[in-house]
Amino acid sequence: MTRYLSLLLPVALAACSAQQPPAGSGQPPAPQPAADTSPGPGAANLDAWHWQLADAVDASGSRIDALFADPQRPLQLDFKDGRLGISGGCNQIGGAYQQADGNLEVSQLVQTQMACPQPLMDQDAAITGLLQGEIALATEDGEPPRLALTAADGSKLSFNGEPTADTRYGGPGERMFLEVAAQRQPCHHPLIADMQCLQVREVFYNDTGIKSGEPGEWQPLYEDIEGYEHQPGIRNVVRVYRYHRDPTPADASSIVYVHDMTVESATE
Repeated sequence: MTRYLSLLLPVALAACSAQQPPAGSGQPPAPQPAADTSPGPGAANLDAWHWQLADAVDASGSRIDALFADPQRPLQLDFKDGRLGISGGCNQIGGAYQQADGNLEVSQLVQTQMACPQPLMDQDAAITGLLQGEIALATEDGEPPRLALTAADGSKLSFNGEPTADTRYGGPGERMFLEVAAQRQPCHHPLIADMQCLQVREVFYNDTGIKSGEPGEWQPLYEDIEGYEHQPGIRNVVRVYRYHRDPTPADASSIVYVHDMTVESATE
């Protein structure tokens, strides 16, 4: 069975141009190299960070338990190109925002239409209800940086910042789509015996979300896609960003692929 995230795919494809086939996968580097750890921008640069929910209380000071449905996957805010994205619950939620005079003005939020068990659905409803209209905003630099939002009803939400891939790798990545085969395959690595690699090929979409052209050649990836969890037997098409490491570690590829979203899944 194939599943599509049809609501978000046309948005995901907007302004997306065809890229060259995956580069840097022909020479087998050691997996899981360290990312660039140079100091990042300040907390006031909202789009430089993934903001993960650390605490939330209502106007009376009571914890808002509905916002903590899964302790292993906290709610996360991402700000990019005038859009606010909310993840960590059941659905992907997003909408336009403006920032001025210490306030955040959020337009009506929209979301995908997946059905999940409780309490995830209640969590989606709770965060959507709070992040509407004019919200007081404050940031604080530190390790980690912090973001504080005060909703119209007096609820206070506190977030810790994790650097985005753009921040860690020193600039915007190249957006592309990769099809990931359902099964890993043996691949040669001079340092790792019996290595199993993801098999990927580039695929292309037009601006309406329809596949176009011929896919690229299947290639092994000697490093996993950062942020992507492969499940054997599941074929996925994923949107990724490709980054060039500079400088390149001696034991690693010059190319890093970072997962952004899964747009198609099929069981094989």
